[in-house]
Amino acid sequence: MSYTPQEIASIQKAYETMLADISPFVNAPEHLALIDKAYHFCLEKYDGRYLLSGKAYMFHLIEMARIAVLEVGLGYISVTASFLHGIDYKTGVSLKELEDAFGKTVAVVLEDFSQLARLDTDKVAYNSDNFQVMFLSLVDDMRSVLLKVVHRTYDVRNQDDVTPQRLARFFHEIKYIYIPILHRLGLYKLKAELEEKLMLYENPDMFQEIKAKIEATQEARRHTAERFLAPIIEGLDNERERTKKGNKYKFSYSIKWRLKSIPSIYAKMRAQNVPFEEVFDLMAARVIIDCALKDEQECCWSTYSVISNLYEPMPERLRDWITKPKASGYESLHTTVKYDDKQWFEVQIRTTRMDEIAETGQAAHYLYKGERQNDEDWLLHVRQVLENPLMVSFETSYKKLHKSDKIFIFTPEGDLKQLPVGSTVLDFAYEVHTHVGETCNGARVNGRMVPIRHTLTNGDKVQIITSKKQSPRADWLNVVVTEKAKNKIRRYLKEQELKESEMGKGMLQRRLKNWKLPFSETIVDMLVKEFKLENSLQLYHQISTEKIDIAAVKHFLMAKLGEGTEKSEKNLTEQVESLKKEYNAEAEDSLTIGEDIGNVTYKLAKCCNPIPGDRVFGFVTNEGTLSIHRVNCPNAKGLQQRYGYRIIKVRWNGMEGEGSQVTVRIYGRDVIGLLGKITKVVSEDLQVNMKNINFNSDKEGYFEGKIVLQIADVDALEQLMDKIKAIEGIIEVVRIN
Repeated sequence: MSYTPQEIASIQKAYETMLADISPFVNAPEHLALIDKAYHFCLEKYDGRYLLSGKAYMFHLIEMARIAVLEVGLGYISVTASFLHGIDYKTGVSLKELEDAFGKTVAVVLEDFSQLARLDTDKVAYNSDNFQVMFLSLVDDMRSVLLKVVHRTYDVRNQDDVTPQRLARFFHEIKYIYIPILHRLGLYKLKAELEEKLMLYENPDMFQEIKAKIEATQEARRHTAERFLAPIIEGLDNERERTKKGNKYKFSYSIKWRLKSIPSIYAKMRAQNVPFEEVFDLMAARVIIDCALKDEQECCWSTYSVISNLYEPMPERLRDWITKPKASGYESLHTTVKYDDKQWFEVQIRTTRMDEIAETGQAAHYLYKGERQNDEDWLLHVRQVLENPLMVSFETSYKKLHKSDKIFIFTPEGDLKQLPVGSTVLDFAYEVHTHVGETCNGARVNGRMVPIRHTLTNGDKVQIITSKKQSPRADWLNVVVTEKAKNKIRRYLKEQELKESEMGKGMLQRRLKNWKLPFSETIVDMLVKEFKLENSLQLYHQISTEKIDIAAVKHFLMAKLGEGTEKSEKNLTEQVESLKKEYNAEAEDSLTIGEDIGNVTYKLAKCCNPIPGDRVFGFVTNEGTLSIHRVNCPNAKGLQQRYGYRIIKVRWNGMEGEGSQVTVRIYGRDVIGLLGKITKVVSEDLQVNMKNINFNSDKEGYFEGKIVLQIADVDALEQLMDKIKAIEGIIEVVRIN
């Protein structure tokens, strides 16, 4: 089905009218030729296509072109793109064909526009700031973002052309993306229109109620405004005559007043929690001064002086956007003054130049003034405004902007995650959740299966695939780029190393028992030194992972303790027994703490805090007292080597101590309520006295803590440590003295 001759004639007439309207701003012959080429291209491709309302689809494209130029300030490239914006994916024409026919710049705008159109915006309300940033980082040409603004403006003006489902989504985007963008750019007229249409859609009853109240009080407000403005007019006339006589500066002025917009009034009602009748600043007046550029600031402040001498100003409502303009280029002086006991007026003071910029936005103002035929500088201004909220004006150096170093990735539910450029599927998995990262086995990116190493790009939609059989490996550290993912992987590997080390320690203890050797620090230190390791943890880990052959351990110990592997079994046994006696606190000739040394003054050494049940020895001090040390005390080796003659073997008699002080280190995941569970086990379940407790958490969700306990004996301590280890989230419990 094709358009009828009458429809084609109507389309052509609308097109010619649009060209006439934009001709003051787009009039170069080569630019008009490109637009005409796009128009006829679309007329052929869309022949017979109609909108939901029954209008020919071409009217939609023509109206978008008009809005783009007259209301947003775009140029011929954007008019061309307005016609072609849906061609590439709706008519089967490739982007390469469009580039060949209409040029690289138009193709870039169309590609960016299509990318924005494919974004999932269902959850934009929860990520509106990130969405706005993502829009800018996703596109190479700002015209695509502004064309989306143009498109949504058309949609809400022509709601009969849109299905209810799509209209709901469009208003959602308008609320959280496009109204903020228009505000930043200073396109206040367009912003106000979209705000009104949004309120009519979301809250039509309240809109009509406020509108009715405005209309009912319109005449009264007009009289109020006239009475309020009369003294200002008189004061400004006097000021004008005074400056004219003083040859200071010349100016003329005009004044208009208005009631604030319905959405603005409704926002004030909600913010102040008052009904319509109690909103104190419903009315606003605007003084527009015509003066020389060099006199603008002086004229505006002189006008402010006249008004503040007549009416009491509210100091906290003074807004000076003349000295420091908004990022959009908006310049104006705002004050709120008291007219009577109940009436407040907002007064805006600006020059004619400032008013033109305020009405159109400075970016569009360049176009209206005919100051450019090239969009490039202006588009750079637009990007600077949107990317730099603290930028004071457009009058900054136009340095080349670099691409964002961040990318934004969607979850299947539409949530938005921000990652550094170069992030992989595995980075994203860890960003979602630690467990998701640890079990990540690949992903579907935009519906396509990819491995964990796949590098993500801005706007990707990612569904992580997990497997219970998957777990982090050391080579994953070469896959990820985020510190968060790297730290999580390192933490997991460290936990696994601790677990494997614990297994290796148990293996060594069992083998030593089979070989009739004691499990002592002396033997462990010998093995660490022999295998050139840093500590016992590495020794245990390498035994567990079979990097150290247990047969090599046996061979070394037998050679070391038996004066050579060829010695007799008898000599080897004698050496082993000698080593055991050296560290055995339960030998027959030892004293018993609490009985044999009952008449001897003794004390428990502070360096190791022994408790009943610990293997201990006694050391006779210079004062003649007996100091009780654990056999694995940090000072034990030195005391035995230097003062062996002052060492006395002692043992406990099975007595319960009154309570010795012990420090325990705890390490684990920082889960909610964990500290409460630990203190309950210690104080309530086992009724152990806590002398001190100190816990510190890191940014990765782990903690390390120390508890100083007053505990009876080793059995009680081991029972307590086993109970704490059983708490969910605890990774390691170690006695440290």
